[in-house]
Amino acid sequence: MTKTFNQDFKLGILGGGQLGRMLIQSGIDFNFNFAVLDPDEHAPCKGLAEFHQGKLTDFDTVLKFGEQCDIITIEIENVNTQALKELVKKGKKVFPQPDVIELIQDKRIQKSFYKDNNIPTANFVLTENKEDVARLAKLPVVNKLGKEGYDGRGVQVLRVKEDLQKAFDQPGLLEDLINFEKEISVIVARSEKGEIETFPAVEMVFHPEQNLVEYLFAPAQISEAIAQQAETIAKTVIEKLGMIGLLAVEMFVTKSGEVLVNEVAPRPHNSGHQTIEANVTSQYEQHLRAITGLPLGKTDLLLPSAMVNLLGEPGFSGPARYQGFEDVLQVKGVHVHLYGKAQTKPFRKMGHVTIVDQDIESLKQKANFVKRTLKVIA
Repeated sequence: MTKTFNQDFKLGILGGGQLGRMLIQSGIDFNFNFAVLDPDEHAPCKGLAEFHQGKLTDFDTVLKFGEQCDIITIEIENVNTQALKELVKKGKKVFPQPDVIELIQDKRIQKSFYKDNNIPTANFVLTENKEDVARLAKLPVVNKLGKEGYDGRGVQVLRVKEDLQKAFDQPGLLEDLINFEKEISVIVARSEKGEIETFPAVEMVFHPEQNLVEYLFAPAQISEAIAQQAETIAKTVIEKLGMIGLLAVEMFVTKSGEVLVNEVAPRPHNSGHQTIEANVTSQYEQHLRAITGLPLGKTDLLLPSAMVNLLGEPGFSGPARYQGFEDVLQVKGVHVHLYGKAQTKPFRKMGHVTIVDQDIESLKQKANFVKRTLKVIA
């Protein structure tokens, strides 16, 4: 007998930023009913769903919000997991599961998880304070905060003795500085039934100062063997976590061909924006399929693609203006996504641009043109 899909549920999202916005945009196609909690009264999701203003880290706020929903998910990890555990006890579905979010919230626990499960990652040592860093650092080394680092914050490279002065004076870790060839990401999804699908690996290029993804190319220019290795690692991570939902697994490819996990994000991710135009199923639809019990979609690449992040230009703060907007729209294969943020400031994520093209060289040229031409100013 053919099953009937019941859409009579409310899907709550903790976080009302651009990832939540694109999740809602995807869910509209399935007639999903969304509610959003975010501390910012001008959050990008406001106006697209039932909106609640409040702190994501406050127990009572998250509990009260979640009690009005049937399924709860996240678009940011910095949320109150104790409230989410309480909601599970009350019969609510919370995906990714609260214990998975908790593990990923702390990079110290996350790294120890890789080590305990034989998942390849850079060598590391845990530190409690600045004194530990000074005592244990084998320069050059990467210094990471255990908690609350995101978008490049909470990560720094200590290269010379003088850099030890700026070491984090909170629980964190020191990690070998990897001499990598490329940084790649594999997005993987797992459903309640244990069904798993991966997206083809993408290659990321980071901003030299801000540690933010500046642009990426899909598929990654790597060998088939390395692509298979990365896919297997991503599947292993999500299976070992027992996680339901979407997981972005960021990895280093070393000069000797090793693939090492850097870190993961249990939600839609910057390295999957291009899937909206470039893949059979987008990362946003895939996440919704995974957490609502629907079959996972196929992830085949329709066309090679590039994604350029639109960051607020240095030196500009105030009402956002988009210089070069019409110029980039004239380029074949270009699709601009703006995030509904009225105010810009230096390096704030204001949008992204996806470019699709059969020819890889043409794709790179177009990506560089977009990067040079489209500027967010005030």
